[in-house]
Amino acid sequence: MTFNLTCPVSASVADRILLAHGEGARLSRRLIREELLTAFANLLLAALADGATLPYIEGNVVMTIDSSVVTPLFFPGGDIGKLAIHGAINDLAVCGAEPLYLSVAFILEEGLPIEVLRRVVASMKDAAANCGIVIVTGDTKVVPRGNADQIFIATTGIGRLRPGVTLAMHRVQPGDVVISSGTIGDHGLAILAAREGLELGEGLTSDCAPLNEIVAHLLELGSDVHFLRDPTRGGVAAVMHELVEQTGLGVQLDESRLPISPAVRGASELLGLDPLHIANEGKVVAVVASRCADRAIAVLRQHSLGAQAAVIGDITPAPVEVVLRNRFGHLRVVDEPTGAPLPRIC
Repeated sequence: MTFNLTCPVSASVADRILLAHGEGARLSRRLIREELLTAFANLLLAALADGATLPYIEGNVVMTIDSSVVTPLFFPGGDIGKLAIHGAINDLAVCGAEPLYLSVAFILEEGLPIEVLRRVVASMKDAAANCGIVIVTGDTKVVPRGNADQIFIATTGIGRLRPGVTLAMHRVQPGDVVISSGTIGDHGLAILAAREGLELGEGLTSDCAPLNEIVAHLLELGSDVHFLRDPTRGGVAAVMHELVEQTGLGVQLDESRLPISPAVRGASELLGLDPLHIANEGKVVAVVASRCADRAIAVLRQHSLGAQAAVIGDITPAPVEVVLRNRFGHLRVVDEPTGAPLPRIC
């Protein structure tokens, strides 16, 4: 009997992810060493243990988890790597935490070009370094061709709650004002245009950005800042509906004060989309005491990410719903998003 034994790893496909890269043996170690460890190098990660032993963190610890499955992987204003880092950082920031550490888990599809992984990892490295956060541990899995879409990334973030900060929906009161740190709808429409190859005019670029610095400045205003949230999936409308549900209060938004770029406004009208329902990846919605509104706007506008910050609405005792006052003074109910107009935008 003759056996035809061949090596399962072909040299001709060494530039692509193989199932063997996920088996925990030689190719796994090589992938981690050459493509990940080199990029994310630091003393905590260098041990390559099954977990990271972190230095003592004084104060309350905040932890979050986020996943990125966006398609396409690269889009105007960002990519899946940048999005993965900023997603976890922003979740920590709007909880009132200073971001400190990240874990990163990759799910790679068999056949993914190594060069694509390198581009994503390089973007993650730069994003983490720019935010001063350290990637301390991670995981890598490979699934057969067709069981994923190139690359998925999950990040877990750990941060330290800033002293004296208490952010919660129960602190929201009638008479508070709602502020957006900038234009809304940019990310979702940029992804839509890139995915479908649509020519929707110039200026459609994702707002993917880290919020930790701008939020830190805002929190210096003290206890008048009641609640923060980054309006990602479902957009501003989803955040407002969650607030109404949790507080039993109402929200009245003002159409004339909504910061919407000309590109997003034009594309939304063309496609029949509501910018309030469209995802953002570099904006914060804040609810602050009315006496603090002018100071909050001034603080936000001092930062490059907050140049177009605006008061967009008010918290009301009734009706317990989200309404929008249009340019003619008439009110309409803002529907709660019941399905994403565009899936896999983050």
